[in-house]
Amino acid sequence: MVLTEYTLLGRIDSPDDLKKLSLEELRAYCDELRGYIIQQCATNPGHLASSLGTVELSAALHYVFRTPDDKIVWDVGHQTYAHKIITGRREAFASKRRLGGISGFPRMDESPYDAFGGGHSSVSISAAFGMAKAAELRGERRQVVAVIGDGAMTGGLAFEGLNNAGASKRTNLLVILNDNNMAIDQATGALKNYLLKISTSVRYNRLKRRVWRAFSHVPPLLHLCQKTGNAVKQGLLKNSNLFESLNFRYFGPVDGHNLKELVRVLAALRDIDGPKLLHVMTVKGKGYLPAEHDQSVWHAPGKFDPSTGRRLSGGAGAARYQDVFGETLVELARQDPRVVGITPAMPSGCSMNLLMREMPDRCFDVGIAEGHAVTFSAGLAAAGMRPFCNIYSTFMQRAYDNVIHDVALQRLPVVLCLDRGGLVGEDGATHHGAFDLAYFGPIPNLIVAAPMDEAELRNLLYTALLTEQPFVIRYPRGRGAGVSWRGVPFEQLPPGRGRRLHEGHDVAVLSIGTIGNFAAAAVARAEAEGLSVAHYDLRYCKPLDLELLHEVGRSFRSVVTVEDGAVCGGVGQAVTAFFNAHGYPVRVRSLGIGDTFVEHGTPDELYALCGYDAEGIYHALKSFR
Repeated sequence: MVLTEYTLLGRIDSPDDLKKLSLEELRAYCDELRGYIIQQCATNPGHLASSLGTVELSAALHYVFRTPDDKIVWDVGHQTYAHKIITGRREAFASKRRLGGISGFPRMDESPYDAFGGGHSSVSISAAFGMAKAAELRGERRQVVAVIGDGAMTGGLAFEGLNNAGASKRTNLLVILNDNNMAIDQATGALKNYLLKISTSVRYNRLKRRVWRAFSHVPPLLHLCQKTGNAVKQGLLKNSNLFESLNFRYFGPVDGHNLKELVRVLAALRDIDGPKLLHVMTVKGKGYLPAEHDQSVWHAPGKFDPSTGRRLSGGAGAARYQDVFGETLVELARQDPRVVGITPAMPSGCSMNLLMREMPDRCFDVGIAEGHAVTFSAGLAAAGMRPFCNIYSTFMQRAYDNVIHDVALQRLPVVLCLDRGGLVGEDGATHHGAFDLAYFGPIPNLIVAAPMDEAELRNLLYTALLTEQPFVIRYPRGRGAGVSWRGVPFEQLPPGRGRRLHEGHDVAVLSIGTIGNFAAAAVARAEAEGLSVAHYDLRYCKPLDLELLHEVGRSFRSVVTVEDGAVCGGVGQAVTAFFNAHGYPVRVRSLGIGDTFVEHGTPDELYALCGYDAEGIYHALKSFR
């Protein structure tokens, strides 16, 4: 991007530079900033629509507050591109989400302006309250702001934070509710309806605008307006204010794209002590018509032509694993009326929208509430239904106790489908599904499986439906191996049974999941060079195939295990423990994700970095020669 195309963008390298602009120049700067984000994301994809919706809000926050001394905590971080560019990362923005480049999310070790790391939702209020409380305890006069979306507000942690912060009347905390009626997909639930009722009351908002224009430049009068406004709102809406009930002073709603109003209101709120909430209305994808018209798709659209809005496809290929899941779920639901689908705000991301379209009464988007999704599924199973609960692997971590206590302990037949298992690529450390095989391994009553290809995923979903206990299926992001699966008759795959894919006598490789396709390529290469390698697909890591492991222990002295997950506590260590327990003198080399958080990059780059792409597996096999 050539910055000479812009008048103001190249002049702003910090919030201090931003403060030198007049309000008219700030408006022009926001237009240039929005254009820059669009052009950069067209060639280096990222989370576009969310960041377009917060351009004015980001600029206003840095214009009014003394960052980084004042703290801004962004929830999730999908919406922080403007924030990153304003805070000295304009040139580095071209490297976002690339190996060695800046993160697509806030990172404390990346910039002092990133007050808290992001990636998982609903954390901002709790983290910001901790910072505000620390400032209070130290006697520091510091502003702390949490910016949270209406989608993230459905997470239980957000309400835990509101509940605790609201009880601390002196702590100086501002929560900005960025309300665009969207998560990744359309927002759902009672909270959405409540916020919609607030924001669309014509009589109240007409009155509010008149009063605020007259008095918002004087903080004491603004406080009076707020108290009067909430009383009027109760009368007009016939409803109490949820946030006022939690001891937050509620202000709003205000237009999140009216820069002058935002600056005026934020400046006034800066001088009001205690916990406050500003309700800001924004449009996801604002300023770019394709993104405004299809906000779900343009949340993360991939590469596109910025002038036409045409998305640039990577070309046809094998089916995506999420679509194998979605289509198979519809097929199973047609056959069995007990089948229902549950997702925490990811219907299009996991392809459960296919079931949602065909059988809307049997599919539930519960909002960003992973723990609730699991326990709700447990309740459905306890009442005789067969729930398929689809949660991205990285987000399932948030529901760990629910799986143990509400599903496994009671041996309920809930099918937990973990999309995005393993390394996911450019979203980085907060989104890799690195730990699922390890964290589910110790839990009694669980069956844990990972398919090697599309046909195995289809058959594991069928097998899970027929199994009378909790069943976990994890599979990666992206496209499959190109194996035929549509219309193929279902085959039950007995739990605890793997398969031998290739005969050999020098060394054995044991793989779990789709990473087995890399192992197959490495085996073929080693065979061509005279090394005889046996390849086993474990298919299940819980229970392990004991007969298969005994065969390997008796036949080989050198074994390589491969998993797209953490080595610590993973499948390789379980296999090693088996050999040790049974006295097999086997040398085991376990490949997978080491004891580190893996940063962002393309999946192929990260597989190579971690040493378990086809090349890495090949070298591990050759090391036993």
